[in-house]
Amino acid sequence: MSNTIYIGYYFKVEPIEPGVEILIAELGYAGFESFVETEGGVTAYIQKEEWNASILDDINILKSEEFEITHTFEDIEQVNWNEEWEKNFNPIIVDDQCSVRAPFHDRPNTKYDIVIEPKMSFGTGHHETTHMMIQHILKNDFKGKSVLDMGCGTGVLAILAAMKEANKIDAIDIDNWCYVNSLENVERNNASHITVLEGDASLLKGRRYDIIIANINRNILLKDISIYASCLNEEGQLFLSGFYDNDIPLIMEESNKYGLEFHTKLERNSWASIQLKLTKQ
Repeated sequence: MSNTIYIGYYFKVEPIEPGVEILIAELGYAGFESFVETEGGVTAYIQKEEWNASILDDINILKSEEFEITHTFEDIEQVNWNEEWEKNFNPIIVDDQCSVRAPFHDRPNTKYDIVIEPKMSFGTGHHETTHMMIQHILKNDFKGKSVLDMGCGTGVLAILAAMKEANKIDAIDIDNWCYVNSLENVERNNASHITVLEGDASLLKGRRYDIIIANINRNILLKDISIYASCLNEEGQLFLSGFYDNDIPLIMEESNKYGLEFHTKLERNSWASIQLKLTKQ
């Protein structure tokens, strides 16, 4: 594992709603990759090598008179991360069908039970975008399908796809923490037919899938939609999240260029997730 150092920003936000949601979205665009909502706001994490002293200059909500936001920040050592998650990570249940929990939680009575230790990775199911992607997977047929989980984080979406009997699954993330954590969680859930890869969309050359799941952020999605479309089999499906409801026109404008048509939408606290279908190659 690489010796990645993260910087943690501790934000106090008033009013919390919708301040925290807006702040997380803007921080995501700026390069922050993991978030933990707290009683008074949110803690956000960014790799130190991606950080610069002006990282918050373009975060518009910090200049808004509608919100009062203060923050402190510090370097985060990896060795403390598991302990932090054990203190803060509570199990969730999505649509009474899927549970996402840590090994130290009791097993609930759900059809799909995913056990993860998230460490520094994004994707515990607590955030609206992951929650909605889980809902999409629960509502759709994955049996026998080839699947890509792009920006896999903890691997939770790939693991659920495996539980829903997907045939061949790739899980890709650019961050080493996420890559290693996904490997651990795949093994923990006995999902041996998931292949975990470290990298970005350049790894997709020559690969084809029936279903692609991408829960990243708006700017990366806009850049890579053309690649996703080129990797879909005939009548393939693309599930996207990591953006707000008012970002959908921008996402759809780009998607339509490559034969991807809107099918369904989920919305949760102003965050959105959409299902697209490929209509032409």
